[in-house]
Amino acid sequence: MIHLERVAKEIKSVGLYDLILQDVQKIVGKARVEIGEILDVLKTHPDILEAYKQTNVEYNLSNIHLRDIPLETLEGECRSEAEKVNEDLKTLREIEKYTLDFEQSSTLVIIFSVEFFVLFSVQYLIVLMDLKEWQWEIYGAFGLSIAVAWWYAKKIRRLYETNRARYRKLYADTLKNLEALEAGGCLKKSELIVESCDEHV
Repeated sequence: MIHLERVAKEIKSVGLYDLILQDVQKIVGKARVEIGEILDVLKTHPDILEAYKQTNVEYNLSNIHLRDIPLETLEGECRSEAEKVNEDLKTLREIEKYTLDFEQSSTLVIIFSVEFFVLFSVQYLIVLMDLKEWQWEIYGAFGLSIAVAWWYAKKIRRLYETNRARYRKLYADTLKNLEALEAGGCLKKSELIVESCDEHV
């Protein structure tokens, strides 16, 4: 459901993907690369496409380059299957954020930020407010906050793993359903492709 021509154009022309473009330039061996060359690199170097996808997820941009199926002209089984595909596309967009590696997620950054703030507060209470007689209790509270942060991070990591697996399965199933709808003459997948991202304009 990712449109490689769009990916190639965005890598070439959108500043958000400059680091990916530099990798493509190194692979091709020249500074000015054409869309066709980027497409070739995308096909032969899956890590480049993965870097593009990860960048999008980090910036809350979807890697699903399809719009919902218009239902107005569909009837019967075509319509019911199209409704299911639309629902699946909606779910995929909602859980796409979990395809990002947990170690690179904003959740982990927030956990570390909170712990840094707690550590700073501990030092502030003990040193600046002269609460040395309470230092073991304060350190105990800090230790407890580390345990809570570890537990929460473990819980969120599991959520990422579960939803990533769910995303992969649903993605494959939705793609099959789209192909079946196209084979049944219900739609043309090419008409659903979103050629450009509004956020880049």
